[in-house]
Amino acid sequence: MEIDFNKNNDGLVPAIIQDAKTKNVLMLGYMNQEAYQKTIETQKVTFFSRSKQRLWTKGEESGNFLNLVEIKNDCDKDTLLVFVHPVGPTCHTGSDTCWNEENKQEFGFLSELENTISNRKQNSDDEKSYVASLFRKGINKVAQKVGEEAVEVVIEAKDDNEELFLNESADLLFHYLILLQAKGYTLKDVVQVLEKRA
Repeated sequence: MEIDFNKNNDGLVPAIIQDAKTKNVLMLGYMNQEAYQKTIETQKVTFFSRSKQRLWTKGEESGNFLNLVEIKNDCDKDTLLVFVHPVGPTCHTGSDTCWNEENKQEFGFLSELENTISNRKQNSDDEKSYVASLFRKGINKVAQKVGEEAVEVVIEAKDDNEELFLNESADLLFHYLILLQAKGYTLKDVVQVLEKRA
């Protein structure tokens, strides 16, 4: 990999540290050529500490290492994206990230939708909410809706109407997320099962 360590005249390039599994950004550090080489050799992320003016392997004192998965270079060859498996919290404050955020697996919009469904479940007396009404009717009704939507997806899959197929697929996924919540689970639980099978 060609890295331009001389672009900023200090021999350093930014290294963005990202959790390989959750895809959350954990921290930003700087590497010189020696830190990069040590990272490759030891498979533990090593930086050049500007305050200590020496190489610093993350976790050398705390044991909270950043185990290397992969390094990518950006288009200008002067910024690294470092994928890791963190051992413990990343920030010296004890936080999962240097932005004081929990390093949990998120699924973008689907996680937002899960949060909305969870809120509807907790406020199941909301008369205007379709989701709340399903929770009030109980697990059998929720499971029945998933079955109905699954059948509709199969029917639309046999036809050539993309719009209907995608709409029915969205309905199925939506009702499946409701069923997961009704059973006390989330999408993360299902993903963990899939990861174990991989």
